[in-house]
Amino acid sequence: SAIVGALVALSIVALVLSLVRVEDVTLPPTVKYGMVFDAGSSHTSLFVYEWDSDKENDTGVVSQTLSCDVKGQGISSYASNPPEAGNSLRECLDKALQAVPAEKQRDAPAYLGATAGMRLLREQNSSAAEQVLAEVAKTMQEYPVAFKGARILTGEEEGAYGWITINYLLDSFTKYSPKAHAWLHPEAANVFGALDLGGASTQITFMPEGSAVSQNEASEFTLYGYSYNIYTHSYLCYGQNEMLKRLAKELIVESSPSTRVRHPCYPKGYNETVSLSSFRASPCTAGSDPRVPRGDSSVTLEGSGNASACLAALRKLFNFSACGQSQDCTFDGVYQPPLRGQFIAFSAFYYNFKFLNLTEGQPLAVVREAIEGLCTRSWEDLSSSYPKENPERLPKYCANANYILTLLLDAYRFNETSWNNIFFQMKAGSADVGWTLGYMLNLTNMVPAEAPARVKGHRPSLWAAAVTFIILTLILGLAALLL
Repeated sequence: SAIVGALVALSIVALVLSLVRVEDVTLPPTVKYGMVFDAGSSHTSLFVYEWDSDKENDTGVVSQTLSCDVKGQGISSYASNPPEAGNSLRECLDKALQAVPAEKQRDAPAYLGATAGMRLLREQNSSAAEQVLAEVAKTMQEYPVAFKGARILTGEEEGAYGWITINYLLDSFTKYSPKAHAWLHPEAANVFGALDLGGASTQITFMPEGSAVSQNEASEFTLYGYSYNIYTHSYLCYGQNEMLKRLAKELIVESSPSTRVRHPCYPKGYNETVSLSSFRASPCTAGSDPRVPRGDSSVTLEGSGNASACLAALRKLFNFSACGQSQDCTFDGVYQPPLRGQFIAFSAFYYNFKFLNLTEGQPLAVVREAIEGLCTRSWEDLSSSYPKENPERLPKYCANANYILTLLLDAYRFNETSWNNIFFQMKAGSADVGWTLGYMLNLTNMVPAEAPARVKGHRPSLWAAAVTFIILTLILGLAALLL
């Protein structure tokens, strides 16, 4: 009878368990990692990002976990020694692996995006550009990451991804609401424009009014369930390094055949010797220009520190007459709709104005006065006042600042009023402003959303009660059997 009683008790337990409601239990989302190399014209940087697998409307909520500056110049400088382009990345790749858990590394997508420096190299020597990219890819494939490719971005991609980065970091796309415990789309999103100035190119990107976007300069993105149509244009050869080369060439051509040329943007007392053959090394300085004297002779540029003459010389680098009377045109015959909203100016825009020690919201008159004061300082004064500043960069600040004024006011058509809508900054929150974060955000749209891991499970309280009931029943059954 005791055995029969135990069997009956077990049957009751089985019945109870069958009646216990089984639920879907959602496990916590897993963290994913990704890394992007920004291979610019003058240097390369690596950024590592992470995001939860359960994405908001198919777009990952991405944060930056590591940034690493690659030693040396940009990968385009290794055209004559491509293997070194790949080797230069190793130190930062090693640091990236320390930041990504070992079990996550092989699933972490790794990209390298090359910008204007490599675009110029491709124009000049396409086979050399391909070899550099091949060596970079070869090195990255040696590491335990999900290598997804090394390629040259278009200027428009660079501009658009920079725009995405800025608006993501400034909560223009989505904002977390602690009250609702959810990510919300701002009802009146304050979408910022992006101004990027690199070594070889410059980009302007913003959302114009209505549909005033030419198809050639239009980009469309879907982020967090909303579509955005933006205007973006990239000007190759209008980055600050290529601008300085073009300016030097024009000054030399105008003074030919003199071997000593006055440079209004360089400080008094500063001299720089350039080889005429260097102008034939870049498509931006038009190596086939018949006005450039042939041979490998050198010319000495002598600084004269004249702000007004510097501005006048810089204006000659733009073809403003190509637009005629068109109001939807900036320079070189390029279409641009009317400016709209506030803008974040980063990269070289930021670094040059940081040197001027200008605070946010300074009137244009104050900015002009600061630049003019900088240009009148002698080389002896500057070098003694800024002993820690890069001696190659220090004499160029007058030219760079005046170039930025010309680009923003005369070319992009900002004015005394809209100037106050430009904010010069390089970080937002804890993340760097640039195109790489935007690239990762767009990438997470392409990666299929990972469904939260689900398992079948009993409700914890009922499961505990059922287990307790089984144990007690077995004890009672055994006790009855022994008695």
